[in-house]
Amino acid sequence: MPSPVSADRPAAQPPGRGSVEALIRQTRRLKGDVDAVRRDTRGDGADPEERWQRALYDLALRQLNDIDTHLAQLRDGPPPGPARPEPPPAAPDGSLLAHVGSAEWDLLTDQATWSAELYRILGLDPAGPARTLDELPGLVLPEDRPKLTEMVTACLVDAKPIDGEFRVVRPDGTVRTVHMMGEPVLGADGGTTSMWAVLRDVSELRRSQRTVTETRDSLHRHRRREQTGRGIADGAQEAVPPPWHGSLRLPHQGPAALDLAAHRLPAATATLIGADWHDALELADGPTQLTVGGLTGQGVAAASGTAMLLGAVRGMAMAGTRPGRLLTLLNRLLGTAAQPAVGSAVCCRYLPSTRTLLWARAGHPAPLLYRDGTGRPLDAPDGTPLGTSSDARYEESAVTLRPGDLLLLHTGALLPEHDGTATVDRLLGLAPRFGPAQTARDCVRTVAEAFGGPGREDDACVLAAKVTA
Repeated sequence: MPSPVSADRPAAQPPGRGSVEALIRQTRRLKGDVDAVRRDTRGDGADPEERWQRALYDLALRQLNDIDTHLAQLRDGPPPGPARPEPPPAAPDGSLLAHVGSAEWDLLTDQATWSAELYRILGLDPAGPARTLDELPGLVLPEDRPKLTEMVTACLVDAKPIDGEFRVVRPDGTVRTVHMMGEPVLGADGGTTSMWAVLRDVSELRRSQRTVTETRDSLHRHRRREQTGRGIADGAQEAVPPPWHGSLRLPHQGPAALDLAAHRLPAATATLIGADWHDALELADGPTQLTVGGLTGQGVAAASGTAMLLGAVRGMAMAGTRPGRLLTLLNRLLGTAAQPAVGSAVCCRYLPSTRTLLWARAGHPAPLLYRDGTGRPLDAPDGTPLGTSSDARYEESAVTLRPGDLLLLHTGALLPEHDGTATVDRLLGLAPRFGPAQTARDCVRTVAEAFGGPGREDDACVLAAKVTA
């Protein structure tokens, strides 16, 4: 292949200006499109996927800038070479533009000819002499010199083309990565008379590629942590909802019984792990314990805390602790936990022999009672949220239920905006649809249909208890 800088060979003619100009226009249009999409990728940099996407966009723009510059060089043809190259204007910081230099080493005269850009790439004074092949390794990092020597030797001795990278140290101490491509020039007798090469500064390109790799690896690690955390939290959450589904008729309740059903409405984002719970527990002496509540926060810690909290609720209920006293003790437990949290709960105990409901709440929506086609919240004093005051006391209230009554317990995240008043109003508005419902499951299904839309930030729970004769 002829040398691009040899004086005794005619210079190659540039391709047709029209075809190259069309390629330049296409490249610049593509650059504008990529840049527009990159600008639309906004974020604070906290999301690993966003960082990876931005790194890829930056790399694509750098490569398109490089293509644009090389096409312009093809269009304009090689510039006239001055007797002593003058330093051209510096390229923009971080740019790949025009960072391509050329060189030829004449083995017969031991002379070297460098382009002006090669001087700039290597950080050398253009007024100084070009380095010979013997002097070139002195510019290279010691650990990369064997690689350069091997490439040059293979080119000169075996006539193999050069294609490799090495790092050079500039006089100011900065390190640049250079990609070198070259071939030997053979004489009439088949021996090597000279060697030419094109050297390209690929430092910014390699830096961008490393950024893409690092952000990709960071994204993979982030996703693995999410999957691991989700698996642990899902395991913890499986201990939170009760094991029963649909209707459940509890034994030993005499003339009255509760028909129970519950449902969890998941958050819109699968990676957000909520900390709400619902539970029904039959006690040894006949009553039924109903609880609904939740802790603040999301993730493994919140789900694990919920499982711990529900275990405490069940243990105290089986020991005969009444709802008000149970919430008081639960509040103290949260205050002494290794990771203090804030939560809310409503605790009910249904006595089937008298159809009496004893209940208390701690910063939680009151149960809703539906009777004769209308609904209303049960009246009781407000209780402070769990974990906010170590000396809080929770009062207890009682209400007598009738056959056919429906009791609805729910968490506060049924609506995306967590508007408690709006949630209660919408639930009370479902009273006409609850009237014809035959089972508690039918009522829960109605709630799920009304509140199952998109946009919910947290999990939500609803528990229905229908008094049957």
